[in-house]
Amino acid sequence: MKTKFILLAMGVACFVASCGSGSSKKTTDSTDAKVEQQVQVAEKVPVPENLSEEPVIEIQTTMGNIKVKLYKDTPLHRDNFIKLVSDGFYNGILFHRVIKDFMIQSGDPESMNAPAGKRLGSRGPGYTIPAEILPNHYHKKGALAAARKGNDVNPERESSGSHFYIVQGKPISDEEIAHFEKERNMKYTDAEKVFYKTTGGVPRLDTEYTVFGEVVEGLDVVDAIAAVATGEGDRPTTDVKIIK
Repeated sequence: MKTKFILLAMGVACFVASCGSGSSKKTTDSTDAKVEQQVQVAEKVPVPENLSEEPVIEIQTTMGNIKVKLYKDTPLHRDNFIKLVSDGFYNGILFHRVIKDFMIQSGDPESMNAPAGKRLGSRGPGYTIPAEILPNHYHKKGALAAARKGNDVNPERESSGSHFYIVQGKPISDEEIAHFEKERNMKYTDAEKVFYKTTGGVPRLDTEYTVFGEVVEGLDVVDAIAAVATGEGDRPTTDVKIIK
């Protein structure tokens, strides 16, 4: 029997390009020590033995259910997500940042029961995860990725410990695809180009953020959440919650 984790999303999300508050100071720890600490956090995550290498997690929200598959070749992000789900970290929090034709984002524990109008997105579990940015995972519609702080304060592109986003995006033209290939010195496969042109995504995020999974059921729910009215900070005016 497969184990099914159920998440409750309340609509809290952090900014994709800068997950967290304002500026960030470098700690006195060395980079090596910092990375070692991050890896230790991920290595200590207990993964249930009955889970497959690419488990499917169901996120139950107030607007419907979304099922996401976690990739086996991004194990630090996969195992960390499983640990947070197992701990109930996401239960009751919001999709706090929603931008139509872009993405929906969650992961801020402060969003639980947050008063209307409160700006969200600066809180997390207190650690980051080393980047696992792979060329075979791109920001197609339905991609599950980790938010992070911007390159100016985070040149190693370390991911937030809890903030994630699901890509909605929109269809991309041949000209736009060619532009991003040249800008990033990369080459999309024919299949990736077709997906971007027909179904859509956000190629400008490729090579910059860790994609660690994808939606396998519930893209209509992603579209519905992305279409809600939003206010300051791109927070939905009516809360969208993760139930369990």
